[in-house]
Amino acid sequence: MAGPPHSRRSRSGDGRQTRRSILRRVGAVGTVGLGGLAGCVSLQPPQTYDLTQDGFDPEILPYDETYPPDDEVTMFRGGLRRLGYYPDRTVPDAVTVDWQVPINEVGHTAAKSTPRPTPDGETILIPADTGRVHAFSPEGEERWTAQTKAVYLGIHGTPAIAHGVAYIGGYDGRLYAFDVETGEEVWRTVRLGGAIAIGSSPAYWNGILYVVAEYSDPDAGTMWAVDAETGQPLWSDDRLWGMPHPSAAIDPEHERMITASNDGVCYCWEFPSLEFAWEFQTGGEIKGTTPLYDGSVFLGSWDDSFYRVSLEDGTEEWSFETGDIVMSNAAIDPDAGVVYVGSSDRYVYALDTDTGERVWSANVGGSVIGSLIVTAETVLVGSYDSHLYALDKETGDERWRVANQGHVTSGAIPHDGRIYYAERGVFSNYWDDDEETILETPGNAYCLVPDK
Repeated sequence: MAGPPHSRRSRSGDGRQTRRSILRRVGAVGTVGLGGLAGCVSLQPPQTYDLTQDGFDPEILPYDETYPPDDEVTMFRGGLRRLGYYPDRTVPDAVTVDWQVPINEVGHTAAKSTPRPTPDGETILIPADTGRVHAFSPEGEERWTAQTKAVYLGIHGTPAIAHGVAYIGGYDGRLYAFDVETGEEVWRTVRLGGAIAIGSSPAYWNGILYVVAEYSDPDAGTMWAVDAETGQPLWSDDRLWGMPHPSAAIDPEHERMITASNDGVCYCWEFPSLEFAWEFQTGGEIKGTTPLYDGSVFLGSWDDSFYRVSLEDGTEEWSFETGDIVMSNAAIDPDAGVVYVGSSDRYVYALDTDTGERVWSANVGGSVIGSLIVTAETVLVGSYDSHLYALDKETGDERWRVANQGHVTSGAIPHDGRIYYAERGVFSNYWDDDEETILETPGNAYCLVPDK
């Protein structure tokens, strides 16, 4: 259900309980040091964030173009609206593996990082659950590798790349900036506000990064705005409960920024002022990043349902019930008016964006927890049955599938005639508390090319 701002937890002064206010009451908040570790950006008191709605008049772009309108910027799901839409890319009728490299070695079941080609297409960045960031040429030559401090659960987000710098968060609560050409660390933050993890992928707009961080004791989250040049925080809002995994989605045309969390709530701020606007409560955890289209946000929940919600006021416009939890990142084809979403019931659903009615559904043999991608004619989707599927976007018919070793949970990115994606490693005893978990086979990053 939707509610006015702060309907469940209002701001300090009118009854709102935030993670920060709770920690203050129990005496658990210390002073953040102004001196950082070597190589770190010290976490100074937030600098001024003074953007307002006054005079905000962005160019209105069609949906086959991405925000921001800058050829030197690219990010997760293709742009700020997080559509996962590649209308100028085609998928060949048959493919073969051109190269594969083992990169993932951690059993954590969160979706693996989606490869991100640089704007010029000369380098493919693939973060790993080892905490490393790998840079490959399109032909698979490793250009450089950078090791972060996220050595326990690694990295599961996808870099935002802007003007030669790649920005990524890790499961150590830090945000990193790397030179794309050399792999040298430009800066890294200390743990943002004591964060334990940043599983989301940064959004970039006009020199500012918008990223969600996770906390424990209690489980909570904070939305941050960070200066992309210096790594210094500019603004934060710690109203999120439950550890948030979805990345921030921004619709400059409708002046809204969205994220969601494990508390089952979708949160909305005005953009760029970041005044809080509304929240929408579902019946289960929200794990997937939410695409924004046609004045609405589209989101899946662990209550087995997929929703369309108004960006203006957070009212529900329709919902569709699947057979199990929904945690995938849905893709939208604006030209067709269809949203594609995967469920843990092993199906991919194509839904009419206006009505929520099913256009088709296709069984892909396993749970879908990663990112769906839609191209000129195809939906690319990874499955827990260890295959990458190419489905006809109009009918759902299988065009081809590629067998892999582990669960395919990253997005599959088509670029310059190649398709890049990654898988989870193969483990024994992972779900057996009485036995030691053993890595049988590392998860690979793959590159597919047309099979001639």
